[in-house]
Amino acid sequence: GAMWRGATAGLVCLAAACLLRRGFEPRARLLSAAELRRYRGAPGEPGLYLALLGRVFDVERGRKHYGPGGAYSGLAGRDATRAFASGDFTAAGLVDNVSGLSPPELLSIHSWLSFYSNNYEPVGKLVGRFYDENGAPTEALREVEAAIEEALRFQAESEQKKQQFPPCNSEWSSAKGTRFWCSRQSGGVHRDWAGVPRKLYRPGSQGSLCVCVRSSGPPWGQPDSSEHPDRGDLDNPHLQQYEGCHPLAQQCVLLG
Repeated sequence: GAMWRGATAGLVCLAAACLLRRGFEPRARLLSAAELRRYRGAPGEPGLYLALLGRVFDVERGRKHYGPGGAYSGLAGRDATRAFASGDFTAAGLVDNVSGLSPPELLSIHSWLSFYSNNYEPVGKLVGRFYDENGAPTEALREVEAAIEEALRFQAESEQKKQQFPPCNSEWSSAKGTRFWCSRQSGGVHRDWAGVPRKLYRPGSQGSLCVCVRSSGPPWGQPDSSEHPDRGDLDNPHLQQYEGCHPLAQQCVLLG
């Protein structure tokens, strides 16, 4: 049955893709932009709706925010997806055009979509930029979904990198210069090792970042085995030692 198919699909698809397709069956109601405009929660109007990426939600329970006079009343009765990313609530910002948004802005739209999916009732789809008159996703929707998935993947990779190479603590003074040091909490990454400071060079970006590097055990992501030297990630090709500092010192002071 459909439910079982949905469950299996859920196992193989990325969080973004699942969220974007969850709970929007083809038989859901289709609204035109003109119909949706009647749902701004004013007296005599049939209700209070908003749309995000073409998905329409009943936000009556959030009337104090979305209803007339509420801080977010500009979002009601329309698809203002761009405003969720940009925070621009002027007429120019309250639009559904999402071209040129950055990965963090796309992630912001994704988290708002999770928020509405989890807290408000889905009503149907808005015919226009993201759904055609049959309620099928448009090319524009597919593009933004792909961009959101890419941003989520990138975010997950960055998180992993931060676990592998947590940022150092650092402080500067005119008398002593710059001091870098590693602790078990540096960079906000709580772990059971402190590590030693190294410069991390990232492909495609200028300059280096001070990170803490594990100096014993097998390299990151390698199973424990005798064929690895017991040097942690010290041999990673993107790392460089700070000149004038002992290679295994937990802190390093650079004059100047």
